[in-house]
Amino acid sequence: MNELWLGTLEFLGLAWWLEITTESPNCIYYFGPYLRASEAEADKQGFMDDLEKEGARNIKFAIKRCRPDQLTLFDDKTDPPKNPGIAPILSGQV
Repeated sequence: MNELWLGTLEFLGLAWWLEITTESPNCIYYFGPYLRASEAEADKQGFMDDLEKEGARNIKFAIKRCRPDQLTLFDDKTDPPKNPGIAPILSGQV
């Protein structure tokens, strides 16, 4: 029953989402949806800790009702590539 209610809230743009912004990299991350703001609040520290371990700086959060089109928004204009001129080798590419 909760999943049906959550799906309805999400469709209407009334579900709760955790929005986390970082300055380095310059990103906005959305985690959710949640039925209640308190559920997002309970999960926020884990997400923030993970981003900090990955090197993100100046991490801020907001809990809001919204309907994000994308879960991660990245502004590549403000963050220079970490290793310019070096292309990563992905599995299967050798």
